[in-house]
Amino acid sequence: MKKKTKITFVISTLMVVLLLTSCTAFNGNSDKVSEISAGSSGTAQQSQATSAQVSEQTSANSTQAASTTTGSSIDIPSDSTGGKDAQPGNGLQLSPSIEQVKVKAVYLTGPSAGSSTKVDNIIELAKKTELNTVVVDIKEDGSLNYESDLEIVKKYGKQTKYYKPEVVINKFHENGIYVIGRIVTFKDPTLAKNRVDLAIKNSKGSLWLENGSTPWTNPYNEEVWDYNIAIAKEAISKGFDEIQFDYVRFPTGRKADFNYGTNVPEKAAAINGFLAKANKVLHEEAGVPVSADVFAIIVESKPDGESIGQRISEVGKDIYCISPMIYPSHYANDAKKGIMSNGVGQKINGIVFTKPDLEPYKVMYNALVSAKAKIAQVPEYKAKVRPYLQAFTAKYLPNGYYQTYGPQQVKEQIKAVYDSGYEEWILWDPSNKYQESYFNPEK
Repeated sequence: MKKKTKITFVISTLMVVLLLTSCTAFNGNSDKVSEISAGSSGTAQQSQATSAQVSEQTSANSTQAASTTTGSSIDIPSDSTGGKDAQPGNGLQLSPSIEQVKVKAVYLTGPSAGSSTKVDNIIELAKKTELNTVVVDIKEDGSLNYESDLEIVKKYGKQTKYYKPEVVINKFHENGIYVIGRIVTFKDPTLAKNRVDLAIKNSKGSLWLENGSTPWTNPYNEEVWDYNIAIAKEAISKGFDEIQFDYVRFPTGRKADFNYGTNVPEKAAAINGFLAKANKVLHEEAGVPVSADVFAIIVESKPDGESIGQRISEVGKDIYCISPMIYPSHYANDAKKGIMSNGVGQKINGIVFTKPDLEPYKVMYNALVSAKAKIAQVPEYKAKVRPYLQAFTAKYLPNGYYQTYGPQQVKEQIKAVYDSGYEEWILWDPSNKYQESYFNPEK
């Protein structure tokens, strides 16, 4: 077997794109930024509408504030660690039986993980190239992609059963591939509909709906936390090496549209509280690292971070890794109209980008340099940074504001990761079509 991260087993064989970064407009005569909301500007409205087109990489009175909740009716299983023993690494622990990994990954949907052809293609890529990791969807749009034994999921969730995790993970492990499980957290329309008391409400007390159709669970409610942590813990028992929480945030929109309950703390307190609890249960107790996807714009815009509960200075304080979604196409451009347009562009690390999708290296490099500078100001910041990179063509942008993304554009972003001082990355393509030429050959 070629030199690649190898996996020694301790357990028996058991076992899309709107990670949409809020675009923040800045005034041409000022550096002041404004919170993105459905009614704050035409650009923001377009960004909100895009969620249905681009497709992303929950009772107000009964909502319990994160600072005052003492329990929940959803129990987190205590015996689902699969007998794994933790090993130290990077200041936190890496998964048992996994050597320290410098992640070079691609993202796979549930259907792709259930396709033996697609799985075999990824394995062949890993044999030939530097690719050593896959991120596999566990829960997306409120549905688990495999059969769960959790009674709470059977009662309030949904199961699509695309793949058998033990089988797929074992296959990846046999070929030296690290497996990260992605869980879409608070954007869970299934749980929100089946447990309306756990859903975000609108100003009138009814179910709040994103784009008029999709409800979310309430990040302030600790019962929602425990539901997702229980799913993550079961996933660990099936062999996943790391748990990655996505949509670990509040939805975007006008403040007046939401009713989260009374006397609730800051949004960031809820997000930080969830991640701290997830880390305690999954990492400290089960020995598996916890990571989280975050909007890249929170590095540049404090108001955007506050509006969704993600502060760059805090979101990584309790977990192993954060993955800012630095897609050049998801920053504002200076077109007069169209998706992601604000007539001005986007300032990143003090530099104005008017057509960010056309400059993948500079956007990625400056976003990461900016993130590094801000993180460096926070003592004992635990999380390392592992960005998501754009491996898709943003045809939804106005003509002249996007380009075809192929090997050159992907490699430019990878180079920017290294040049900015980071070592790991994940490629995102909702269609899961990854070319061998994206990667360096295996040495």
